[in-house]
Formats: sequence, structure tokens, C-alpha cells
Amino acid sequence: MTAAQTSLIETLKDRLGSKVVITDGNDIAPWLVDWRGRYHGAAAAILAPATTADVAMIVAAAAEAGVPLVPQGGNTSMVGGATPPSDGSALILSLRRMNRIRHIDAGANLAVAEAGVILADLHDAVHEQHRRFPLTLGARGSATIGGLASTNAGGTQVLRFGTMRALVAGVEAVLPDGSVYDGLTALKKDNRGYDLTQLLVGAEGTLGVITAVTLRLVADVSARAVAWVGVASPADALALLRRMEAATDCIESFEIVPDHSLQLVIDHVPGARAPLTGQHPWHVLIEAVATAADAESPAAIVERLLTGAIGDGLVADAVIAASEAQADAFWRLRDSISAAERASGPAVQHDISVPVAGMPGFMIAAARAVEARFPGTSAGAFGHLGDGNVHFHVRAPKDVDAETWYAEQAVLITPYVNDLVVAAGGSISAEHGIGQMKLHELERLSSPARLGMLRAIKLALDPGQIMNPGKLVALAPARRAP
Repeated sequence: MTAAQTSLIETLKDRLGSKVVITDGNDIAPWLVDWRGRYHGAAAAILAPATTADVAMIVAAAAEAGVPLVPQGGNTSMVGGATPPSDGSALILSLRRMNRIRHIDAGANLAVAEAGVILADLHDAVHEQHRRFPLTLGARGSATIGGLASTNAGGTQVLRFGTMRALVAGVEAVLPDGSVYDGLTALKKDNRGYDLTQLLVGAEGTLGVITAVTLRLVADVSARAVAWVGVASPADALALLRRMEAATDCIESFEIVPDHSLQLVIDHVPGARAPLTGQHPWHVLIEAVATAADAESPAAIVERLLTGAIGDGLVADAVIAASEAQADAFWRLRDSISAAERASGPAVQHDISVPVAGMPGFMIAAARAVEARFPGTSAGAFGHLGDGNVHFHVRAPKDVDAETWYAEQAVLITPYVNDLVVAAGGSISAEHGIGQMKLHELERLSSPARLGMLRAIKLALDPGQIMNPGKLVALAPARRAP
């Protein structure tokens, strides 16, 4: 612990109390490791404010002392974005105590939630008002609103509603000097220059600390239909999506899964079974919803469209869930893929995006290219076909030492995959952010104009580089007080 850290901790204890300043190593330890267990940090304290005023006081004091802060919510980052540096130079700023839903306006379809609100809790609260927050993902039981906004999270309903950028109507944040930006008012028209709210969304805590967010809500679901479909190829899956989109606006999710991923889930998850009889090279999970009581049944719409697709040879087989339990079981198969693949052995996982029209070809061609370049590996892709988000995983050969393989091969595989992505006109980060895992690849593959703008914005708002150091933007280390 540096002298500057010691002084800051004592100052904050005096001002805010021991409940806000946590220094017990046992309490700190679980928050020093990222969700995947890839990154391990060190921190002398966790600062756990309960109000925006507390956050402002903490950030102002940290800026004066020159002590970096790492904002943290549910610690579910997939790219090490909320893990403190390993040298112990930063303190963790936990937003988990800021977990109030300040306001729900069902008439205006808006909710104001603090940064520490768990996504699942928000879902439950707005459901009581017959509304829905239309973003969900596998970590909804632990992911927090502040983290979701800071990383511009996506999830399975981007096809219809977009990422967090589209769902955030306003932001309250503490800036690196301790000042508070109050942008929670949801104005439909506001031409006062740069969009400061959207500048903070997706900034991964490098430009300030999001303390509360105004979120857009939609009408609650009155009925839904969930279907599992067998197709011959990703190209057929995309053709099916286009056909359904042309016929109805009720499709919210359209997930594509290769058969080998489904088989891994069946082997890994007790009680899991394939929804369809027979073998199918690729599978599609479709969810359609209705929000008005008098709307046509989404099950009827999906059944009609799938029947036509089967008749035209576009679909091999399909089943529509007969109950909510069966619909949830279909989604569990999709949500269990990553865990099943981790259980099957070491793998390098890539969260990438390509243009939707090019996604089917990329999924096939990139897998073949990787397997040819790295013999013994097994490459495969699944993901959100409607928005071009590919989860591209490269599994190690059998019976290899995981640590050795990661050290020797993963460092070669990831740049190779990223080069394929860039050549396809895509992005090396679709919905998980850059964090520290993709920091150097972003620098390697970005244009000078992009890098220059990122650095200029960071240095203009955070000249002392105290906000989430070592994430998103690569800069020369700032000088710190001893």
C-alpha cells in the first residue's frame, strides 16, 4: 500500500465511515479475480458508497491523491474490465450498495435505476407495473445496470430493441474530477452539442463512474412462442430470418447453434435433451412475442411461417414449445453452451461481430481456416444471427495441458481470428467490451484516427488517468505519488 493510498483510505474512513471503506483481505479477495478466472488483481481496499454524493466525495479525494479507481458492479466482465491491476496501484470502487430503483413511470415507459441494481431485480420490478426492460442475458442474476451501461451490453434481444445504447435515455455519472453530470432527464429533443450520455455508455468506466441510468421500457409480454428449428446451414438460417422479418415484426430473438455445441450441452447438463428427433447440422432458436391482448397469437404466426419454410425445403424440422417450462428448457440449452464448452476442455473464446449478410459465410470459412492453421483444434461459432454477433470458440486438442496451450497457442490463435474478423469488415468486440483482454488487439487493428480520438477523449476528461487504468485505451502510465 502506497502512502497516498494509506492517506486516502484514512481520509475516507473519517468522512464516510468503515462501512464504506473495506480493508479486510478476506472481504476483498473474491472481487480481485475476473469472472473467467483469467485475470488476478490486487487492491488495498474496496470503497462501497451508498449515494452519488459518496461517489463524488470518493472520486474527488482520489483525484487529489492521484490514486486510481476501478469501478465494479457484478464483476461479470468477460474481458477483465472490472479487475484491478495486479500491482495493487488502484482501489476498487464498488457500486453494489447503490441498488435502488428510484422511479418507474409506466406511462412514459421509463425507469430510473442506480448502478448497482441487478438486472433480474429490475425485470421483476417493472413487470409488476406491466412493463418490461427488453434486455436479458445469461448473467442477469448478477450483472448490474451500471456495468451493462458501461459496457454497452447486448444480449439476446438486440435484433428488435438494440444494445444498451438504444435503451439508455439518460445517465447520472461522477466525472474524474469528482463533479456530477446529471443527465437523467429523458428528453426526446436535445441539441446542446455532444451527446454526453452516449459518450459515457460503453466507456467501460474510463471516463467516469455511472451512478444511475434512465432506461426505456416496453409493454409487457402478453404471449410468446419459442421454437427450435433444424436447418442445413447458416445460410438457410439467415434466409429463414429474412422471410420471417418480412412477414412479421414480432420476432425478438433468433439464435443459431451448431449441432456439436448442442451435443456438448446435452453431455454436460443433467436432464438436457435435443428438442428435435434426428440429426441436424445447425439449429435455430426463435422467440416471438405479442404485447397486446388482442394481437394474433405469436405461436400461430411462427407455426404458419415455419410450415411454409418446411414445405419449401428451407427448414428440415421444427417444434414450438408447448409450455412455458418447455420454452425455458429450450433457452437453457442456448444459455448453457459456454459453460458446457468450458467443461469440455480449454478453449479460446472470441466475442466478435461481422455484417449480418456475411455471418453465415464467416462462421463456416473462419472455422475451416483456423482448424487448418492450428491442427488438432476444433473451431465453431454460435450466436445472435440477427445482429451479426458471433461467439467464435477455438477448442484445444484433446489431452493437452491447459496452461501450456493457453500460453503457447492462444496468443497466436486470437490475432489470427481477429485478422479474419477485420478482413470481413467486422469488430473484435461485439458486446463484451475491450477491457484489458483486447486492449492491445484494439491498438494493433484500429486506424490512427480511431485511436487518436479515443486517446484525446480519455486525456481530456481524465488527465490524471485515475479511472479504470489499463482498460479500453492504451496510454503511457501516469506518474503516481509514492
